[in-house]
Amino acid sequence: MQLPPPRGPLTQWLGDHLNGRLVPSPLVGEYDQPWADDDLQLALWCCYELHYRGFDDVDPAAEWDLDILAFRAELEHPWLEWLCATYWPATVDGKPSDLLRDLIDRDDGPSLAAFLHRHAGLEEFREFVLNRSVYQLKEADPHSFGIPRLDGPAKTALVEIQADEYGGGRPERMHAELFRSTMRWLDLDDSYGRYVPEVPAVTLAISNVMSTFALHRQWTPALLGHLAALEMTSTLPNRRYAAGATRLGAGPVAARYFTEHVEADAVHEQIAAHDLCDGYAEEHPESVAGILFGATCCLGVDNLFAHYLLDNWDTAESAQPMAAS
Repeated sequence: MQLPPPRGPLTQWLGDHLNGRLVPSPLVGEYDQPWADDDLQLALWCCYELHYRGFDDVDPAAEWDLDILAFRAELEHPWLEWLCATYWPATVDGKPSDLLRDLIDRDDGPSLAAFLHRHAGLEEFREFVLNRSVYQLKEADPHSFGIPRLDGPAKTALVEIQADEYGGGRPERMHAELFRSTMRWLDLDDSYGRYVPEVPAVTLAISNVMSTFALHRQWTPALLGHLAALEMTSTLPNRRYAAGATRLGAGPVAARYFTEHVEADAVHEQIAAHDLCDGYAEEHPESVAGILFGATCCLGVDNLFAHYLLDNWDTAESAQPMAAS
């Protein structure tokens, strides 16, 4: 993967610095909607990517460049400020598993899965998969940062979930590899990071939430809550995605990514809620608010992504009669 083209002064400075052109860094401003700012989200994504696989045209030593780390901290300030102001729970009383279930039951976000199940055309399904590839091709990697920070039953629970995500020792069953089969069915390039230059800020924000929690030990409870929310809200949507893909002509191999999650995440849901989050909170009672915060961030940013796609598709559909006339 090459360093993506810049989208503004933040990513321009980052690209210049990573390529050896040392100029003063720009000021990071204030943002009412940081999740929607292309320049901010891409700059964050690129800074975080240095801790994953990096870029072919960037020196690996840049991962620990002090100027880059200081720049990333400046970018994270408005991002975390907005996340906390928007999603930090007002009150916390009870076990994480009960609080998580209540949070999910009360979630009233748009059902992107229902639309893809019954109404989406092939190009809409393709756009959905293209956007999701930014995270799915490194699925589970951000949450694996939590493993060395845990101990006892919570660590065992996280390792059990992650082992399934990575295929249980069989490379062809890694969830990222299964997703590649879906991409190939849709004639998409399944190279890692291929569509980062094309996706909107909100798509990058989905990954950036995870990486923010993953790369800061202080946000370990939020990382666990984020994973729990993913697992607890996965089974029904993936059943709908599988049905939608089949309706559009996908065979068993192309739909396997979705069908695999229907079964696996029904088990992971229980492990994540009870063994992981409840287990961690028993050892760290002060962590319950952070766990719920991470879960709320997961649901909230995913809802923003769903709104983005559904609004775009509605706009495109509304414009078609005008274009035809």
